[in-house]
Amino acid sequence: MTTAGRLPSRFVIHTVGPRMGEGDEDNKLKNAIQSSLRLAAEKGLESISIPAVSSGIFGFPKNRCAKILVDTAVNFIKDNPESSLKLIEFCIFDDETLGLFAKAFEII
Repeated sequence: MTTAGRLPSRFVIHTVGPRMGEGDEDNKLKNAIQSSLRLAAEKGLESISIPAVSSGIFGFPKNRCAKILVDTAVNFIKDNPESSLKLIEFCIFDDETLGLFAKAFEII
């Protein structure tokens, strides 16, 4: 976690997701997101914005990314009702990924 510099937020939590082909990618992505959520909660943050980690140049399938990120966020909220986090949002940059995240939310 670092300060956010000139960004309109207080902090940036740096996480690296898996590259496709390195093995156990789904679990590695889930762990990266869980770690980010835990760190945000430990620092008392009330909100976090998460991009579609690994779904760009790392080649992680966007549909799997959406499902893992949404499921991990929902499970974090359920498992940590006392958490300071009140808002978990996803920062999506293209229509295809947005549609896949919307579909992942419909399944819940």
